[in-house]
Amino acid sequence: MQVSPQDYQNVPIDIQTSKLLDWLVDRRHCNLKWQSQVLAIRKKINVAIQDMPENEEIKQLLAGAYLHYFHCLRIVEILKGTEASTKNLFGRYSSQRMKDWQEIVALYEKENTYLAELSSLLVRSVSYELPSLRRQLSRCQQAQQECCRRQEECQLRAAQLRQRFLASCRQYGIAGQDVRQELLALVQDLPSLLSAVGAGASALSEAIELYQACVEFVCESSTEVVVPMLRHVGRKGNTTVYEWRTGLQPLRVERPQVEEEVVPEQPKEDTIDWGDFTLEPAQGGEGGTASGGAQSEEIDWGITAEPEPQQGAGIDWGDEDSQEVEITVLEAGTEVPEGVACGTDALTLLEHAQTRGQFVDELMELELFLCQHLVEMQEEADIVALSQLQLAPAVLQGQSSAHVSAMLATTRALLGQLCTQSMQHLFMILASPRYVERVSELLGQKLRQAELLLAKEELMRQKREEALAEQAALEPKLDRLLERTKELQKLIEADLSKRYGGRPVNLMGVCL
Repeated sequence: MQVSPQDYQNVPIDIQTSKLLDWLVDRRHCNLKWQSQVLAIRKKINVAIQDMPENEEIKQLLAGAYLHYFHCLRIVEILKGTEASTKNLFGRYSSQRMKDWQEIVALYEKENTYLAELSSLLVRSVSYELPSLRRQLSRCQQAQQECCRRQEECQLRAAQLRQRFLASCRQYGIAGQDVRQELLALVQDLPSLLSAVGAGASALSEAIELYQACVEFVCESSTEVVVPMLRHVGRKGNTTVYEWRTGLQPLRVERPQVEEEVVPEQPKEDTIDWGDFTLEPAQGGEGGTASGGAQSEEIDWGITAEPEPQQGAGIDWGDEDSQEVEITVLEAGTEVPEGVACGTDALTLLEHAQTRGQFVDELMELELFLCQHLVEMQEEADIVALSQLQLAPAVLQGQSSAHVSAMLATTRALLGQLCTQSMQHLFMILASPRYVERVSELLGQKLRQAELLLAKEELMRQKREEALAEQAALEPKLDRLLERTKELQKLIEADLSKRYGGRPVNLMGVCL
């Protein structure tokens, strides 16, 4: 089928942009050595722009990123107006400016060098510059998303640490403003709390008598006294250990003074303490320890060799001229005056760890008895149990389930007051002053971690702002590059179309 000239004129020419330069060279539109010609032209352009007239449009052209052939054509057109006074009768310009730019245009048109340069700019924009800018924008957007995500994580983690800090403070019974001072203030309130617990033990007298009667009935009038410390605290309150041990009230109480332990300063690493002595070189040459050397040349190790005492010489108790030393042997128990409570005897029963443990054990013993007795009362009794109960004392027979339940609730309430977590912390503070420092450090560590996370969150915010600023700077560059690429594409397509009789030319692979 033959194609008419009109139809052939409308057949488009499709050229792959990445192979545009090869296409131009293969079809002899451009020279293979066009790059060396472009270098010579660029040198002339750099010299010509040093002397330019005052014109706003020329300033805008020179402010562009790159001057190419069509820019030079526009500059020549502008110079025709500014340099019109230099035109002679033959239509030539005597202005050096006009001559320079006309020479540049002529060099560009020689062997179509301008077409090769424009194609090179287009290929570089499509293959390298546009993808690079888009990757940079994508990295900026990803950095912003990552920073936002990490900001949220830091805020959430910091809030969790603060919540844990406040929860720990509530367990200790403090507000958390000044942990150390608040803990020390709680210890000052401990004696009143323990006195209240001791006063509450008086409500257990009926339960104790019930327990005693049950033991005597089951063990056939056993003389053993159950829960003796509960009885003592119920009658006399939270007394001193001295009164519990001796049965007498102390005449004077000397409570032990609690001193905070001082942590010795650790020596720095890689530092050896050699002491205060100095080593001086021996004067006896290499054999500094040879006999005949002065005694001062040796090292004083702080050890003095003494002659062994003669047999029968006895023990040297001091100077011979001193008076005789009188040794007084104290009888057992006479170190402390009678009636004075000191040391652990000066502590109250609930302050001393050993007696407090016995108090808690007896409370739990009483609680278990009441639980078991209540279970037995609530179960359906058999004939044997009824017959045995008829022989029990009246205090056992006259009990009801509701009354035993009330005594059990009272016991558990008193046990709960003494075994709360905050009370356990107070006992640990009372036993070890350094416990306050450890707790303060532990709670302060959570706050410091929260502060570090907030500082990290601030750093992420700054990085996000930097990425946002970088994106704001890259977007105009991308827009200008897209406009320049579209312009180059249109110029090249139009130029090639003229060379092929107006046939449409399409540069493929230009993704804008």
